[in-house]
Amino acid sequence: MPSKRPACIAHWSDVEGPDDARYRDDDELLGIGAALGRHFGLDRLGIHHVRLPPGRRTSFPHAESHEEEFVYVLEGAPDVWLDGVLHRLAPGDSVGFPAGTGQSHSFLNNSDAEVRLLVVGETSKAENRVVYPVNPDRKPLRPDWWDDAPLREMGDHDGMTDIERARRAAKA
Repeated sequence: MPSKRPACIAHWSDVEGPDDARYRDDDELLGIGAALGRHFGLDRLGIHHVRLPPGRRTSFPHAESHEEEFVYVLEGAPDVWLDGVLHRLAPGDSVGFPAGTGQSHSFLNNSDAEVRLLVVGETSKAENRVVYPVNPDRKPLRPDWWDDAPLREMGDHDGMTDIERARRAAKA
């Protein structure tokens, strides 16, 4: 007879938050997250299960000065945006971001099916700084802007999904 599961066991779907993640002053919906690390009371690891419906992305393209991040594709075929260039991924692919490199990134779902990601990183550090190279208009909103981020060669992709780009064009 199965016993009651202890609090240290949870299914991501029981932890998932509402579908309302977006940047301040922007109406684009981002991924739907389950903050597993927070749920389990982990102090040093941020662990998230992220669902990206078609046309969604994890974030604006960004780089961080002091926080490392790792992303593993559980399901679907997302594109990872790296310094302005898209790279198609498949289940089992993983991407790592050492802190301080200035490599900007975001994960985009340009497919017709949902994408599921496991995102692991360090929890917020006071000394961390962030830069949004495609969205420099965010600087006044960020007291933690990374002014001296390493300069990197950028490709020409705008960091948006095809659906989001079309939605914004229709609004204009």
